[in-house]
Amino acid sequence: MTDVLHLTGPVLVGPDDVVGEAWVVGGRLTFERPAAPATRLDGWVLPGLVDAHCHVGLDAHGAVDEAACEVQALTERGAGVLLLRDAGSAADTRWIDDRDDLPRVIRAGRHIARPRRYIRNFGEEVEPAELVEAVRRQAARGDGWVKLVGDWIDRDTGDLEPCWPLEALRPAMAAAHAAGARVTAHCFSEGSLADLVEAGIDCIEHATGLDEATLPLLAARGVAIVPTLINTATFPGIADTAQPKFPAYAAHMRRLHARRHETVTAAHEAGIAVYAGTDAGGALAHGRTADEVEALAEAGLPTVVALAAATWSAREWLGRDGLVEGAPADLVVLDSDPREDLRVLRAPRAVVLRGVVHGSRPAAQAT
Repeated sequence: MTDVLHLTGPVLVGPDDVVGEAWVVGGRLTFERPAAPATRLDGWVLPGLVDAHCHVGLDAHGAVDEAACEVQALTERGAGVLLLRDAGSAADTRWIDDRDDLPRVIRAGRHIARPRRYIRNFGEEVEPAELVEAVRRQAARGDGWVKLVGDWIDRDTGDLEPCWPLEALRPAMAAAHAAGARVTAHCFSEGSLADLVEAGIDCIEHATGLDEATLPLLAARGVAIVPTLINTATFPGIADTAQPKFPAYAAHMRRLHARRHETVTAAHEAGIAVYAGTDAGGALAHGRTADEVEALAEAGLPTVVALAAATWSAREWLGRDGLVEGAPADLVVLDSDPREDLRVLRAPRAVVLRGVVHGSRPAAQAT
């Protein structure tokens, strides 16, 4: 660890709050000039990026070994993504917590799904009568989150259908909250949302089915969404594959895709909190939070709102510090102001994790 770093700034401690400079002493951020000599690091300073929906330890077939998991985590770090909300993983990734060189992970345990109603090898599969106990198990396995599969294709109807009845969801949500965990759910379609909100859900993943009926429900209950736009961009390909066997499902996925930008904009305008998540770790590559932030802006969110969805707001939502006095020094240094051009997120000048500089360019200079 470098003993003292001088961050020459500007330092973006908030969307509209800029500080001229800061320092890193003993791995923590300070705005008080230390007496010790410092190594200078020039550039715009932003909190380490957040991927609020990823899957560390998964690939398209299920759990991966520690070596593959390490590659995933290092890929995130290289992209300046230093806080990960793991929205379900079949792998035990607790060993990452002992590695000071890897991003911080907030886990949601393992996906909880209905039998044969989700991706094979990903989730704990239970029937509705077993949901409460499954929620308790996964709450104990996670870091304050539980992940349900709220809807999936039903082979009998040939389309997306809700996975859980309301009478099973209510006690399951209560059990999670009693255990100190928030609950989120994978939801593509319209039909699963009202019952999840009524039961007390805290967040919806993907949320492509939001419409005029459910937007006010989420807004009134303070339910957040993580749209995973770079994932929902793959819906047409999914539809093409499904077309021969499940034409109704394929048509539904195309409709959801066609209005996905409109859906995100409507959610923001309704006052629903929107956070950046990529869904990396299944079929999608890690390290793409910058792409997701740009996609949120392309969908119609103001640039600063899209940026906050992966920085200041996301960290506050997840209960982790941003750029405040005494916080762990987890930050990125950029070439220019990201509020003016989000593309600068794609190539951090330096990544600082727990006070250690990774990938600095040009080389830091002594002052």
